[in-house]
Amino acid sequence: MTAALPTAPYGTWPSPIDAATAAAHDGSPEYVGAVGDELWWTAPRPAEAGRRALIRRRPDGTEECPLPAPWNVRSRLIEYGGTPWAGAIVDDSPLIVFVHHADQRLYAFRPDTPGDGPRPLTPVSGTGGGLRWADLAVHPEHGEVWAVLEEFTGEGPSDCRRVPAAVPLDGSAAGDRTAVRELTAENHRFVTGPRLSPDGARAAWIAWDHPRMPWDGTELRVADVFDDGTFGTARTVLGGPEESVTQADWAPDGTLLALTDRTGWWNLHRVDPDSGEAVNLCPREEEFGNALWKLGHRWFRALDNGLIAVLHGVGALRLGLLDPATGEIADAAGPWTEWNPTLAGAGRRVVGVAAGARTSYEIVELDAISGHTRVVGNAHHDTVDPAYLPEARHRVFTGPGGREVHANIYPPANPAVTGEGPAPYAVWVHGGPTSRAGMVLDLEIAYFTSRGIGVAEVNYGGSTGYGRAYRNRLREQWGVVDVEDCAAVAAGLVAEGAADPDRLAIRGGSAGGWTSAAALTSTSTYACGTVIYPILDLYGWSPAGGETHDFESRYLETLIGPLDEVPERYRDRSPVHHGDRIDVPFLLLQGLDDVICPPVQCERFLAAVAGRGIPHAYIAFEGESHGFRRLDTMVTSLEAELSLYGQVFGFTPAGVPKLELTT
Repeated sequence: MTAALPTAPYGTWPSPIDAATAAAHDGSPEYVGAVGDELWWTAPRPAEAGRRALIRRRPDGTEECPLPAPWNVRSRLIEYGGTPWAGAIVDDSPLIVFVHHADQRLYAFRPDTPGDGPRPLTPVSGTGGGLRWADLAVHPEHGEVWAVLEEFTGEGPSDCRRVPAAVPLDGSAAGDRTAVRELTAENHRFVTGPRLSPDGARAAWIAWDHPRMPWDGTELRVADVFDDGTFGTARTVLGGPEESVTQADWAPDGTLLALTDRTGWWNLHRVDPDSGEAVNLCPREEEFGNALWKLGHRWFRALDNGLIAVLHGVGALRLGLLDPATGEIADAAGPWTEWNPTLAGAGRRVVGVAAGARTSYEIVELDAISGHTRVVGNAHHDTVDPAYLPEARHRVFTGPGGREVHANIYPPANPAVTGEGPAPYAVWVHGGPTSRAGMVLDLEIAYFTSRGIGVAEVNYGGSTGYGRAYRNRLREQWGVVDVEDCAAVAAGLVAEGAADPDRLAIRGGSAGGWTSAAALTSTSTYACGTVIYPILDLYGWSPAGGETHDFESRYLETLIGPLDEVPERYRDRSPVHHGDRIDVPFLLLQGLDDVICPPVQCERFLAAVAGRGIPHAYIAFEGESHGFRRLDTMVTSLEAELSLYGQVFGFTPAGVPKLELTT
C-alpha cells in the first residue's frame, strides 16, 4: 500500500528546478537546413549573452559550432527576422552565408578552408535601421546569394522598403550598395525570398501590403528568370485580400506548390504558374501551415521520390508524408507532438525540429522510404527528474456565447508533496496575438508547477491552428475576446475545483502582455499579474503614434479597427488610460532596447498608476529587446514573478530574493 504524500502549502513545495535551470533551457533550435550530407541549424545560447549559435552536424553524427562568440546568427528583418543562413556545396566543400546580428551584414565563410574566416558580402548603411537580410538561398550557378533586402530610407520606423535581391558571393558588394542586384522593380511593402524552379526558368515568392498582415491576405507572385539571372514581369497567380498564401515552393519535378487558406484552412495546393488554377492535394479541415511571422518558415518540403513532407493537424501539427496522387498521408511514428515550421529535405530524408510534453525540441530525421524516425541532433536529456514535470492536458472550455476555447493545462506536480484544496493558478497568454501556445516541455512552466502553482496556457479566439474562422474571432475584438476567453478558462478551472478563485494570476508577453494588462484593468478575475514587454497604448502603437516597427504598424486596423473611424476604441481599450481601474499588485518587465513594444509605454502606464497605493514593481533590462534572451535576465524575471505570487497568495518561496513592491 502506497503511503499518502505529506501536504504542504502551495507555492512552498521543494523543487530541483531553480530559475537558472529553467532559463538555461529556454529556446529551440531553428532554421534547419541540409548542405550536402551535413545538417546545419541555429541554437540558443542564453549563457552567451543570448546569441544564436550556428551548429554543424557532420555525416558521422559529430556536432560543432564553427562560429565562436560573439558571432550571432540572427536577422532583424521585420524585427522578427527569418532564415538567417544558407549554404551550398561549392568545389566539393560547404560555403556558408549568414546574417550577423550586431551589424546585420551578410558574411560568407568556408568552414573547411583554413584561414577563411567570415568575410562581409554587404555594406553598412548609416541610414535608419540600415540594411537587413533574411530568407537566404545560395545560388552558385549565378555566383550570388538571393535574399529579402530590407533597406531603411530614413530615420523613422516605417521609412523602409523591401525587395528580393541578389548579393555577389565574391564580396564586391561589401562596400558598394550599387553592386547589390534588385531582382524585381515591383513595389510591395513585404516580400518573401524568391524560390527558383528546378530548371532555373521561373521564380516564385509571396508579397503583401499594408494594412494586411500575412495571415489576412497575400499574393503568390511568379516571374520568368532569364539566363543572366534577371526577372521578367511578375504576375499574381494566387491569393488576394482575404486569402493567405503562407508558403510556396517548387517540387523537384517543377510543380509549383502553395499553402493557401482559401477553404478556411491552410491546405496544400498544386498551382498552375500560368493560369493560377489551384488543386487541393489533401482537402481537410486541418491546418497544413500557420502564421508567417518569420520569413522562410517551411511547413512542407517536396521530396525527390514524389512525396511531400507536410506538417498538419488541428492545433498541434504533426509530421506526415503526403502522396499527391492519392491525397493520403502517412504520419511519422514517434513521441513528438509539436513540430516547428523548419522542414529540410535531402534525398530520401526529411529533417525537422520537434518536441513533446516531456521532451525538449530535438532535431528529428524521417527516412521517407522506410518510415523510420530518429533523433540526429540536440537530443533531449532529462536535466531534472521527470517526476517533477506536470502532466499536460489539452482542454476545450466554453466561452461566452458557447464558443470553444482551447487551452493547455499544467496542474501542480511534485513527487514528494501535495497540497490541500484548490491550487493557485497562473493563466499564461501567448503573444502574437495571431499565434499559438504549443504543448511542449517548458521548464519555466515546471518551475511553477513543481512548487504547487498550476499553469493554464490559453489559445484564445484569434489563435492559429483552428482554422480561419477561429482566427478571425479577434477582428476588431482585441482586448475583448482574448480577455473573455482567458477568464472563461480560469472560471472553468475554478468550477471544477482545480483552481482557487482567490489565487488566480495572469501573465503574458508582447500581445500577451496587452491581454494581461487589459484583464487587470477590466475584470476582477485575478489577484495579481505579470506583464512582460507589453503593448499598453493603442494610439502610440498606431501609425499616428509611431511607437512600433513597420511590420505591425497597421496591425491594429484589423485587431481594433481603422483609427479614423473608431478613435474612441483606441482610448477605451488601452490599459494606459485605465490606471484607476487596477486594484491588484502587478509586476512589469521590459527590455530597454525593445523597438516593437518600447519602454515608453510602460513608463506611461506607471505614471497612470502612480499615487494610487497599488503594490507593483518595474524591472527594465539593458541589452534586452523584444523577447528576453540573456540568462541573467530570465533568472531575475522568473524569481521576481514567483516572489510576487508568494506575497499575494500568502507563501514564502525558499531561496528566492524578495521582490520589492512600491505603491
